[in-house]
Amino acid sequence: MLILGIETSCDETAASVVRDGTEILSNCVSSSLKYHRRFGGVIPEIATRHHVENIDKVVTRSLHDAGRAIEDVDAVAVTQGPGLVGALLSGISCAKAMAFGLAIPLIAVDHLKAHVYSAMMRKDVPQFPFIGLVISGGHTRLCLVKDFDAFAVLGDTLDDAIGEAYDKVAKILGMGYPGGPIIDRLAKKGDPNAIKFTCRPINGTLDFSFSGIKTAVLYYMKRQATSDKRQVADVAASFQEAALKVIVKNCLKAMAAHKINTIVVGGGVSANSRFRQMIAREAEFKKFKTYFPPLDLCSDNAAMIAGLAYRMFKKGARAALDVTAKLKGGGDDW
Repeated sequence: MLILGIETSCDETAASVVRDGTEILSNCVSSSLKYHRRFGGVIPEIATRHHVENIDKVVTRSLHDAGRAIEDVDAVAVTQGPGLVGALLSGISCAKAMAFGLAIPLIAVDHLKAHVYSAMMRKDVPQFPFIGLVISGGHTRLCLVKDFDAFAVLGDTLDDAIGEAYDKVAKILGMGYPGGPIIDRLAKKGDPNAIKFTCRPINGTLDFSFSGIKTAVLYYMKRQATSDKRQVADVAASFQEAALKVIVKNCLKAMAAHKINTIVVGGGVSANSRFRQMIAREAEFKKFKTYFPPLDLCSDNAAMIAGLAYRMFKKGARAALDVTAKLKGGGDDW
């Protein structure tokens, strides 16, 4: 079964053709990142305009790269949310028009669930239940995953997401945007134990808060008379170590509480080299399994949308043509 996936939740305009949920025939992404850099973050109006101007080109390219005609597609899948409302509606409108014109099923997909599924587009698929973790620019969420569409929230961020904290710390340090890759590289040159930054779970729960450590970095840098390259690298490494440690600790607590020995990670920050090292070290010591997406599926993409849509289609999921954007990713169960 061929599914055309469309993803426009934020600043990437993406389309992909996937066969039977795992075989990626094409995966095309057009990013508007260069237009947002000077603002230090995503501007919704710019992102939406980019989607409107480029979505037809990206869909056409994805079909070309897959070697398929539009008539070969069996269903259209699209990100329903969470995300920026204008950006989401750009993709949803396109997908609805295609589904109606071709008289094929339309499948609305949750962006966060798709990030977890991106690590499952492989032969050795993890068995349910498992602990799912989404770490990205907009989300830091721990879930108990019982099926492809059955997620129970165990912990969430109460303020900044981990990726957002990376962006803000990079700005404080005078670096560019986005901050995640920059700090990941810079931290390798610094000492993660040079500065004592604190980041802890909230009141013994599995929730997260990263606004405090971001502010601590800001005050630390304001107290410094000078900031040489080594000092900046030490700050980056110390911030990263403290922020990632709390995520690793909550993952371990979630697995222990639910007696599960598998964790599946998705989202842009899942590409972080230090986080992968920390999880791998714990997995070797505590004997649990880890699943990460390949690097090209960590950031927003349409292959994960089309892949998860296949699993949902097999379970009977269909979207009506009046479907609209869903800005938030559900409550405790969604």
